[in-house]
Amino acid sequence: MTVYAGQGDARRSLALLWGAPEEPRTGRSGPKPGLSVDAIVSAGIAVADTEGMDALSMRAVGERLGRTAMALYTYVPGKAELLDLMHDRAFAELGPLGAPPAGAAAPEDWRDAVTAWAEALYACYLRHPWVLRISQARPVLGPAELAAMESLLRALRPAGLDPRRLRGAVAALWQFVRGLAATTAETRAAAAATGVADEDWWIARSSRLAELAPDFADRFPLLTGLQSATGGSPEDSHREAFRTGLAVLLDGVAATAAAPPASA
Repeated sequence: MTVYAGQGDARRSLALLWGAPEEPRTGRSGPKPGLSVDAIVSAGIAVADTEGMDALSMRAVGERLGRTAMALYTYVPGKAELLDLMHDRAFAELGPLGAPPAGAAAPEDWRDAVTAWAEALYACYLRHPWVLRISQARPVLGPAELAAMESLLRALRPAGLDPRRLRGAVAALWQFVRGLAATTAETRAAAAATGVADEDWWIARSSRLAELAPDFADRFPLLTGLQSATGGSPEDSHREAFRTGLAVLLDGVAATAAAPPASA
């Protein structure tokens, strides 16, 4: 089920994302020492990483911290705001990526910078697959999320795309990484979610398909040839698809940059 970001109070969410809010003062009737926004966000990520998005709640986060859910509301208004903070914290792991090499860099070095960005984003999604459940229709607008976009733009700048083509390239690259990461994450989770191992699933259906369509290779020769040319585990297959697909996209970016501007 898709989760939409930015569902909490805009004023408080953005303040938590961009500022350094003053921690509540503790007293006899106040919250216990040791609790903080940072600790709550870390606990929320731990819950989502280990138990999944569906298990995330203020109560679950409080239990991980040894607190009640009510104790968290002094620091974070609710689950919606917490989710925004968790999302941006995950993107903060990317760091300052996308800068072309310093000095006398060759014009094609932008490809290495974009590849490094894509590799880091792909790995981030797989470390935190719950992030893939959060829709991109409404961005969180946190500093780390926007820094990730800025890094990609910085990496692509030497390619020399005009603004319209640059927007298309950014969308294609981001959605490619996100989409393949989602497929990889779902493949990893499929056996546990369904109770059927991947190998058993394929064996059962392949044998049945052979009975129902004995002329499969004649009907689908190109697909059969493609399947014969690939091998290894699903994880290896996804990794190879990532490498080759990214290379094709970057070839397209280079060709687009070299093409004359389209007429209005």
